[in-house]
Amino acid sequence: MTRKIVDLSLTFREGMRGVGFEPANRIANGDSYNTTTLSLYSHAGTHMDAPRHFIDDGGTIDNLDLEKCIGPALVLDLTAKPANSLITVNDIAPWADRIGQGTRLLLRTDWDQHADLPDYRTHFPRISLELAQWLADRGVWLVGVQGPSVASLVPEFRQELIDVHQTLLAAAIVIVEGLANLDVLDVDEIQLIALPLKIDGCDGSPTRPVAIIDSASETGNPNE
Repeated sequence: MTRKIVDLSLTFREGMRGVGFEPANRIANGDSYNTTTLSLYSHAGTHMDAPRHFIDDGGTIDNLDLEKCIGPALVLDLTAKPANSLITVNDIAPWADRIGQGTRLLLRTDWDQHADLPDYRTHFPRISLELAQWLADRGVWLVGVQGPSVASLVPEFRQELIDVHQTLLAAAIVIVEGLANLDVLDVDEIQLIALPLKIDGCDGSPTRPVAIIDSASETGNPNE
């Protein structure tokens, strides 16, 4: 067996929304070591939402069910969806018979390629309220998207933002936003590891998810 690990996160860097770096110690300044003070918005870059994000008395990120964050995940190719469109139940119909209680879903739109463009936060394909309710009814455990949010961040669609998040989070669905590199995956099911920082009472956390792909070695026995 051969194993490939694919990083599914954006790189935190200076200039990214909600990210700051400040030197604390530097060898060049006479210190014995290098350290850096980090400033991170709880929903910066690739991150997870806890229910507390949109439900005032909802669960916090330190109490997230980690079982939902590790295990098989389906990668749905939705790259045909145009910018600023809604992802509907009909769009994921080809995979409907594989989606049920405990399913983890990664919605591939390749929108991470817009991460440095002005339209990244305004025109990403997003989950419709209809689909959010469908996922909740099915008992899905986790849904990940390549845009900065599962719902529109444009002010005039504020209610959509609230309704979609509340529907998913009230059903205890783990939301992962800002995914990257789903285009690198050459299979439609991977093993996912996506863990949040353990931050007391917080509404969300940056995460560095990875996809693990095991395949039979070309030179080995595929039955081993």
